[in-house]
Amino acid sequence: MTAKPTDHTKLLIAPSDEVRAAGILRGVQRLLRNHAFTSLAEMPLANGRRADVIALGPSNAIWIVEIKSSIADFRADRKWPDYRDYCDALFFAVAPDFPNGILPADTGLILADAFGGEIIRAAPEHPLTNQRRRALIAAFAGLAARRLHAIIDPPDRIG
Repeated sequence: MTAKPTDHTKLLIAPSDEVRAAGILRGVQRLLRNHAFTSLAEMPLANGRRADVIALGPSNAIWIVEIKSSIADFRADRKWPDYRDYCDALFFAVAPDFPNGILPADTGLILADAFGGEIIRAAPEHPLTNQRRRALIAAFAGLAARRLHAIIDPPDRIG
C-alpha cells in the first residue's frame, strides 16, 4: 500500500500561489533593500487599489512592484495599469520559471524567489507630479509607522 501524500508533502511538491507569492515578495524586498530602497507590502493607494509592493528609493523615487505567482494570477488580474499613476516605475515580479514573455513589455521585470531577486528589465520611467509624490511619501510613512507601532503595542493588548 502506498502512502497518501499529506498536505505538507503536496506543499513541497507544488507550492500554492500564496506560498509562491510570499517567496517572491521576500526576494523582491531583499532586492530592493540591496538597491537602497525601503519597501512596504500591501499598501493601499488613493484610487482604491492596493500595491503588492511599493518602494521608496534614493532621491524619493517611487516604484511599484506587482507580484504574479502564476499564469492564472496574471490573466485574472487586469488592474495593474491603475498603478502607473502612483509610481515613477512599474515592475512585475515573477518566479524564475514564469513564462515572462506574456508580461507587458512596457513594464520592468524582476525575477525573484525567497532568497533574492534580479532586475531583468528596467521599467520605463514616468515621473510623478510633486504633489502626488508628497502624498505618497506621507502615506508610506504613515503606514510604516502604524505597522511598527502595532508590533510594539498590538491593538488587542489590554492595559
